[in-house]
Amino acid sequence: VQLQASGGGLVQTGDSLRLSCAASGRMFRNNGMGWFRQAPGKEREFVATIAWNGGNIYYADSVKGRFTISRDNAKNTMYLQMNSLKPEDTAVYTCGASRYAVGSSQAGSYNYWGQGTQVTVSS
Repeated sequence: VQLQASGGGLVQTGDSLRLSCAASGRMFRNNGMGWFRQAPGKEREFVATIAWNGGNIYYADSVKGRFTISRDNAKNTMYLQMNSLKPEDTAVYTCGASRYAVGSSQAGSYNYWGQGTQVTVSS
């Protein structure tokens, strides 16, 4: 079972990026999923979460209005559209699959994690 995050890169302030989280080895269409990030020297923090059916979407206050989480269960893939990026968004972004049908802001609810993708926003 693998979750693979991709789509990161080096961008400038105000730019956009779209992250993808592709699952292989099993289907996650019945699981809530989420994005977390970790900046150097900081704790991992919640970014966004989405339930199995695309509902129950929640965002961290720091990204609300700029980021959009979505999923395509037919493709077993989750996305994070990031607009108006800021230097403080710089981090390694990781996706996870929850053990529950709804997502969560709590990392402990996730039992599958993908490798991260680096997002760097220059000022």
